[in-house]
Amino acid sequence: MVGQKLLVVEPYRLTEDHSTMHTTGRSLVAVDTVGAGEHEYVLVCQGSSARGTEETKNLPVDATIIGIVDSVIVGKEKVQLQRE
Repeated sequence: MVGQKLLVVEPYRLTEDHSTMHTTGRSLVAVDTVGAGEHEYVLVCQGSSARGTEETKNLPVDATIIGIVDSVIVGKEKVQLQRE
């Protein structure tokens, strides 16, 4: 794990009307493979799939950041990304 950037991430979920997202109240530590920064929304892969990147294939990881989210669209509507 030497040289790996670890970030604490907090999962979000959609509200029932799909208009906004809110936190789930839990957090996890993930290896950052994309250079994400503070306050960015990211896509996290967990479980054995977390070791599917070149950077993590030989590491004992269970969560990996694999993308930075620009926007979320459900149907034809853009979801508001709000921080709580």
